[in-house]
Amino acid sequence: MTGTTGTTDTWTVEELDVPTTMDDDPARVQAFRDWLAVSDAAEFAVHGLREVSWTPAEYLPMCHEPGAPSRLFVVRDDAGEVVASGAYDSRTEPGTTNCWLSLGVRPDRQRRGIGTLLADRLEQLARAEGRTQWKTYAVSRQVGPGAGPGYVAAPTGHGAVPVDEAGVRFLTGRGWRFGQVNRMSRLGLPSDGSVVRALHERAATAAGPGYRVHTWTGPTPDRWLDDLALLHTRMSTDAPEGDMQEPEDVWTGERVRESEEQLATGPHTMLTIAVEHVEDTALVGFSQLKVPENPERPVMQWDTLVLREHRGHRLGWLLKVVGIETIERDFPGRPSIVTFNAEENRPMLDVNEAVGFVGVGSEGIWEHRD
Repeated sequence: MTGTTGTTDTWTVEELDVPTTMDDDPARVQAFRDWLAVSDAAEFAVHGLREVSWTPAEYLPMCHEPGAPSRLFVVRDDAGEVVASGAYDSRTEPGTTNCWLSLGVRPDRQRRGIGTLLADRLEQLARAEGRTQWKTYAVSRQVGPGAGPGYVAAPTGHGAVPVDEAGVRFLTGRGWRFGQVNRMSRLGLPSDGSVVRALHERAATAAGPGYRVHTWTGPTPDRWLDDLALLHTRMSTDAPEGDMQEPEDVWTGERVRESEEQLATGPHTMLTIAVEHVEDTALVGFSQLKVPENPERPVMQWDTLVLREHRGHRLGWLLKVVGIETIERDFPGRPSIVTFNAEENRPMLDVNEAVGFVGVGSEGIWEHRD
């Protein structure tokens, strides 16, 4: 797919042959590196946060999620340089109706119609595959939790995005609907140990003897596979989504294991903290943190969830503080933990703020129904 976008230059949209590993064919690996460099540069130009960028080796395993491989696209100029990057993500299971699209244009090539060319390609692909619900995450400069002059408020009543941001104007102009705000927060390490210990004691007291905490690194023990699969499934139904609910994403123990094996090909370790309901001998909450091998890289908070029927016992607080304590004990020297939370998820924001997380940016979540 090519286009001139109103200039004398010709831009070419190309789908990448995504490498399997970083030791794959050098040309494929370099194309992937170029894709990621442009994606990161486009986001950094908005939020200025180096800690939320990825190294190629860290990002590549996520492109091969079992049952949901990423399709990556670039736009090249006449000289063959990558000037824009995009991604199309969706489950390959028959009957899937939703997908996730993303794109970024190199900061020095913006406002030339390149983003429109790439967006047209991604949206055409979504239509061709019968996806009727599209979502995208558009990073934003840091804003407060409420709206004000010059901001567009989220329909959830929590959070806003600047009306003059290029991404906001672009998505609005293409008929996308603004639905939700995620807050990006950072906890500098080491944390305040006295605060974390006090919160741990309060959370453990609230949970009482009816709940027990477990931690592990790497693969999930066999005894917990089906429980963790249920928790992953409930992430698609129980996590705050505003009015943009997605279809239930069903996980099995086999899928959990395949996903873990794929992620383990990267230079990082997955730390899992889980809470067991003693009476049922079943896991009812979990939190996962992706810990890079390089101690100079930040720890990334992944999913955290407590099943709805077990909320109200401070289990989310317990999961969070045990995670922080485990990181500092077993993986010392990391600079920070970075997390993303829906602005309306006040219970989780409360614990984050209590232990010292500070808001450093945000992202708007947008939806298009086709």
